[in-house]
Amino acid sequence: MKKVITYGTYDLLHQGHINLLRRAKELGEYLIVGVTNDSFDRDRGKLNVRNNVLERVEAVKATGYADQIIIEDYVGQKIDDIQKYDVDIFAIGSDWEGKFDYLKEFCEVVYLPRTEGISSTMLRNDTQLTVKIGILGCGRVAYRFPIEADVVSGINVVAAYDIEVDHAQSFSTQFENVIAYTEIDKFYDAVDAIYIATPHLAHYENIKDALLHKKHVLCETPMVLNGGQAKELYKIAEQMGVILMEANKTAHCPAFNHLIVLIKSGLIGDIVDIEASLSQLLDKSGREFDVKQAGGALFEQGSYPLLPIFRLMGIHYEDLMLFSRMENGVDIYTRGVFRYNNASCSFKVGLGVKTEGNLVISGTKGYAYVPAPWWKTDYFELRYEDQNENKKFFYKWDGFGLRYEIQEFVSCILNHRFSSARLRRRESIQMAYVMEQFVNQQNIYII
Repeated sequence: MKKVITYGTYDLLHQGHINLLRRAKELGEYLIVGVTNDSFDRDRGKLNVRNNVLERVEAVKATGYADQIIIEDYVGQKIDDIQKYDVDIFAIGSDWEGKFDYLKEFCEVVYLPRTEGISSTMLRNDTQLTVKIGILGCGRVAYRFPIEADVVSGINVVAAYDIEVDHAQSFSTQFENVIAYTEIDKFYDAVDAIYIATPHLAHYENIKDALLHKKHVLCETPMVLNGGQAKELYKIAEQMGVILMEANKTAHCPAFNHLIVLIKSGLIGDIVDIEASLSQLLDKSGREFDVKQAGGALFEQGSYPLLPIFRLMGIHYEDLMLFSRMENGVDIYTRGVFRYNNASCSFKVGLGVKTEGNLVISGTKGYAYVPAPWWKTDYFELRYEDQNENKKFFYKWDGFGLRYEIQEFVSCILNHRFSSARLRRRESIQMAYVMEQFVNQQNIYII
């Protein structure tokens, strides 16, 4: 049986893709189609993929030409796949003429004619609306956003607003084509979506106001400090037909998402314990130490270590104990211990206490180790009793990491998805309930 293999992104599957798959199928009796995964596309700088990998796999399957579909995860995989599946012919579009001649050592290479006048890029340019986004709150965090948004297609930063007028004006002079507004209603009229980077305590009112103006919202983490408010805001977003997303950059980090997939697939067995730590030694004159601005380690950092716990263990824990060191009304260090039905999990955050910032996930077959800074990792390991079975995984982490959450935000808007699988609404809400427990001083011990 003659086997043929071909690869592609297959974003916005069109007639050109279908023609290529048909031509590849006609070369043999069995066609294997490699679909590039989301992380691999990002690693190559392609932050313009409209459909996620599961949607693209389903689209290829629906053509009826693929006998087998595989996922392309890494550079060099083509050689491995050709040998693994005993492939006779590698087929690819003629726009790649000569680029894959190195594969002739392993099989026949055929460059197939492309369908003239159509491509994913053309379709994307013709059909993709450009999301006009405004920056609400022009402090130091906000300055990263236009830089990161610049590498994501389908989005333009066009407006800025801050209750301190000079902050918005300073921001607009820093970035071309960003207009500073002094009236919030005119600011809303100029945009389709809002990125909120205001202080924590302003988030609830800012989000609610933007949603009621039918604007999509990406809000810096922690979104709110009250579980009931988080529920209310997500409900309003759905009623208004807009997207609300919490801007937790780790949730969209390529390495972190692959780690979650591997752990959920059972590679380290049943999870028994998760330990996540994050700490910084900051200038104590900053807002992070101001009780009136909801300063403190848990509010500032807590959503990051809560993420792997809730993603892997769920939100239905038995109880949570908090242990905090306080100074001038804010926690400079907090340790949390979750008790689940069949596991325990803990986290540590610190602004005035330094600790090892790693992530360790312990299982019945092995454990995952992610070194500091795990929340923006480009590397992790799966470790076992037999060290020969240990596996190391390497990824890219570009820029400040906001580009990954921005791309997902735009994708949700364009595809009308009200929730991202990388940080579900229920997980975001539960994070707010943890913050609320701290606010209400429930089950907390001062150390």
